[in-house]
Amino acid sequence: MKKVLFVCAAVLGSLLFSSNTNAQTKIGTFDEESVLGLMPDIDKVTTALQSYAKDSLQVDYEYKVGEFQRRDSIFKKDSATMPARAREQALKEINQLKYQLVNWQQFQQQAVQQKQEELLVPYKQKIYASLEKIIREQKYSHIFRSDALLKSPITDNLSIKVALDLKLTLPKEVLDELKAQGAPVPAAPAPVKK
Repeated sequence: MKKVLFVCAAVLGSLLFSSNTNAQTKIGTFDEESVLGLMPDIDKVTTALQSYAKDSLQVDYEYKVGEFQRRDSIFKKDSATMPARAREQALKEINQLKYQLVNWQQFQQQAVQQKQEELLVPYKQKIYASLEKIIREQKYSHIFRSDALLKSPITDNLSIKVALDLKLTLPKEVLDELKAQGAPVPAAPAPVKK
């Protein structure tokens, strides 16, 4: 971790103090999660994920449990009279179902994460379109994750600029910090009509 921090500091230092470049270096930070949390109707994603887990994944789990029980029962009853190849195939299928059921929690988490990414696409498209516009207009040369730098001025926090560009309501503590650093504080945006 110290090596990574040292390398980042060295790169930043060389960028900031390089006399060989004529272009101005402008560094900003960005945090996608903080902007996503401000998006109107983002709670619909949570509701949709809960519905997906209940209506799709839970139904699939119950089906697999029933299928496992059915196949296991048939196997126990008929395995003695089955040909060797059929017995191996039946046992293989039962073990596959058993593996899926034992690891269901992991499978469910992956399915929910995949569904979440799918549902967040329209929000992320808006966020990144705004971010690209701000980078281009304000000529930022480097963008880092908000937690990558030790401390940067709030005026170079592109998450705030994206939120303002998208007319999202900023939390009071962010507005207070903007005031404290002498940055212009935006007027409260008009409520979004549904």
